[in-house]
Amino acid sequence: MCVSTALMAPIGALAMPQPQDEHERHEQEEREHRIYDPEYRDYHEWDSREDQMYRQWLAERHREYVAYDRLLAREQRDYWKWRHKEENHERHEEHEEHEHN
Repeated sequence: MCVSTALMAPIGALAMPQPQDEHERHEQEEREHRIYDPEYRDYHEWDSREDQMYRQWLAERHREYVAYDRLLAREQRDYWKWRHKEENHERHEEHEEHEHN
């Protein structure tokens, strides 16, 4: 019994690979902060800018903060729909500003 327990511990440790160095740790953190948008079939980095946009979306809907991953699937789709619309609006404004300079 003691031998089998001793053999199981190393197998359990292999099931969850840990980053070996700072570079791997950074890559793992980046993967963990990417969110897939199935409707638009693209990924979004959840960084401080995205967090700011998410909070704006909540404020426009008079909602208190709730973590994105706690939203219903329908609400997540609504967020990304709004987010893509905002992104296109931002690009249009940048283009207009660039043409007038």
